Amino acid sequence: MTTADPLAPFQWLNTHNSKDFLLGEIFTVAFFRGLDPSEVVRRFSCGEDYGQESTFNGLTEKVREFVGKTDGGYGGGSVGVLEVGEWSVAIELFGWMGTLHEVLAELSRGCEVLAITRHDYAEHSLEYAIDGTIVTGYRLTRAHDRYGSEPDRLNGFMRELGMALDTRDDESDWDTDYHAAVPRAFALAAKVTQVRFTSDMLSRAMLVGPVAYR
Repeated sequence: MTTADPLAPFQWLNTHNSKDFLLGEIFTVAFFRGLDPSEVVRRFSCGEDYGQESTFNGLTEKVREFVGKTDGGYGGGSVGVLEVGEWSVAIELFGWMGTLHEVLAELSRGCEVLAITRHDYAEHSLEYAIDGTIVTGYRLTRAHDRYGSEPDRLNGFMRELGMALDTRDDESDWDTDYHAAVPRAFALAAKVTQVRFTSDMLSRAMLVGPVAYR
């Protein structure tokens, strides 16, 4: 009897050179429980905007224009948010604000947020926050080095996905872990949120607004 690969649905997030390379080498996806998309946009914009209905292509164009003007040093400048059940899913193309501790503390006031950043030129990371407190987080290639008010909060799910939660002397499988890191983080997010982030979601209408954090 074969067991389905839990990472298979998320391999599209790890690709570099195919038609599925939709989000790029730098992006953040944040899952918000208890907030609708307009409130998520309002928080990213520091209260200045509730978003306008657009598409993923519309978000992409806004980000390209912003990055072209700023040389990319301030992120992507826009966020696209769509609703999936009781969660809102926020997408920052070329952005990383959702996993910055000081920003996430504000974004998560009165709600629950799990955010994942892929950054091919820095570090991939996951942060889980509730009502302004970072509950647990880790760099995606260093699951054993967790932090937060309850660093072991997600350990059960992490073990189910085969993550090494203790410091290892043997680093021979580091390359395998590196290439599995992003899909594994989204598989973990799916266990926590019951939302499977798929490329099909990018074809849905979303609210797009500015990111005021720099």
